[in-house]
Amino acid sequence: MATPNVYFEINVAGKPAGRITFRLFDDVVPKTARNFRELTTGQNGYGYKGSLFHRIIPQFMIQGGDFDKHNGTGGRSIYGQSFLDENFRLKHERPFLLSMANSGPNTNGSQVRHPAVACLAMSHTIQFFITTIATSWLDGKHCVFGEVVEGRELVKQIEALGSGHGAPKETVVITNCGTL
Repeated sequence: MATPNVYFEINVAGKPAGRITFRLFDDVVPKTARNFRELTTGQNGYGYKGSLFHRIIPQFMIQGGDFDKHNGTGGRSIYGQSFLDENFRLKHERPFLLSMANSGPNTNGSQVRHPAVACLAMSHTIQFFITTIATSWLDGKHCVFGEVVEGRELVKQIEALGSGHGAPKETVVITNCGTL
């Protein structure tokens, strides 16, 4: 039986901007995909609804998932504060991939590093990012667990709101999310 896709409804600057739909790679990284899906549905009493894309770097990625502090230093997984890397079989070989942020080995859910950008505060939280280009330097360091199947134009619109240091020019909020 196929697992359902998940979605984010997005507001930019307080106005509806559209939907991003993801296919999760349950067959390759089932634990990571389950975590994201459950945080999307909020079935454990917490999750991504109402959280921000707090870090946006053009020609790299858009990052979200801090539903506690909304600044990149909060969040938690369904398994606890962080969890072990499941595997690195999938590569960051194209844009629109969904990957786990982390602060080092086996700390899924924190900040993602860009070779040209100083890393923001690190913590063991449950954050994710969507690539906007191929990011091969992240292979073996961050776990790819899904891809954008609809809403790629919206991802690019969000990317355009970023800056070299990651601070968004507008507030980008996940106003609703769940499974399809």
